[in-house]
Amino acid sequence: METKSIIKVRLYSCLAMLLFASTAGEADAQQMSRHTASPATMNMAGTEQTAYVVPGKPEDISPLLVGERIPVVTLPDALGNNVELNKAIAEKPTVLIMYRGGWCPYCSRQLSGLQEALPELEKLGYQLIAVSTDAPAALMESATKEKLGYTLLSDADLHLSMQLGIAFKAPKTYWEMLTRTTGGKDTGLLLPVPSVFILDRTGVIHFEYINPDFKQRMSADLLKAVAASVRNEL
Repeated sequence: METKSIIKVRLYSCLAMLLFASTAGEADAQQMSRHTASPATMNMAGTEQTAYVVPGKPEDISPLLVGERIPVVTLPDALGNNVELNKAIAEKPTVLIMYRGGWCPYCSRQLSGLQEALPELEKLGYQLIAVSTDAPAALMESATKEKLGYTLLSDADLHLSMQLGIAFKAPKTYWEMLTRTTGGKDTGLLLPVPSVFILDRTGVIHFEYINPDFKQRMSADLLKAVAASVRNEL
């Protein structure tokens, strides 16, 4: 019998194609993406929040689900200016990318691919926001190196990642580096599972792709196709 971890890996890997293929609306999409409820989910009144229990493996995370709303957070950008993420999202539908950091070659390739997809995403009416564990100075390095034309934000303390339910304890080989690249803010020595969320202006998730294998990223072409397919829902 397959373990729950293996089932989750297969679910996350197939989620993009399942949701893209669905024509039954948001309710069916939510049902297809349903898995263990996230310990980071706030109640509808926003008055309580269960303490986040950090999993030791990326396969054991419990992300927010399609139909749930992302938390209210303020994050610094590459210039160190504070950005209220929810106010930014209220301006237009958003493709929210959660990645590990500019030090990760798979993340760098993903950022470059997202830049190529940006014109078509903007034509569809989206904005693109990418969030990582990097401190603002490192974000600026990534933006300059990859010639990025979209917003990069810092979740160096992984506060947002924990509330999204995608943070896990980093392997020991990452600890020294994370202390340096996050400016000492990653006191829990955590990493996020790379994720893609498509949000409406209220911050409700309409699509997500979350794969515990950090080497596997959603392609820019598939992202553009999915973004086009759910645009009328937003």
